[in-house]
Amino acid sequence: MSKTIQQTVIFGVSPHAVYEALMDSKRHAAFTGGAAEISREVGGAYSAYDGYITGRNIELVADRKIVQSWRAVDWEQDVFSTVTFELTPVPEGTRLDFTHADVPEGTEAEFARGWIDNYWEPMKAYLESK
Repeated sequence: MSKTIQQTVIFGVSPHAVYEALMDSKRHAAFTGGAAEISREVGGAYSAYDGYITGRNIELVADRKIVQSWRAVDWEQDVFSTVTFELTPVPEGTRLDFTHADVPEGTEAEFARGWIDNYWEPMKAYLESK
């Protein structure tokens, strides 16, 4: 049985800046500290964290929404999950509503903490220090 992770984060920058941090290979690598190669096309492949994460872009709406298939390299070969990043302008900057669906059961706590430690905290520091 798979699980779903939902998180909301506020960034003190524009939706465009958040979108670019997630979709631009160099910016993504800058805040995660791992190599990233990210296609900007629907159907295009991406990899992050030195190849630990791979997947494909399912839906891209510039500065508003990213939906990707997502898998960790150590998952069973046919296991994929789906991540959705929804960006909404708010007075403070951007609200990111995040959903990670179809997370393999037993790994949800690890990945819920991983998004905070490996994405939201370093991304906030990277974006808000500029």
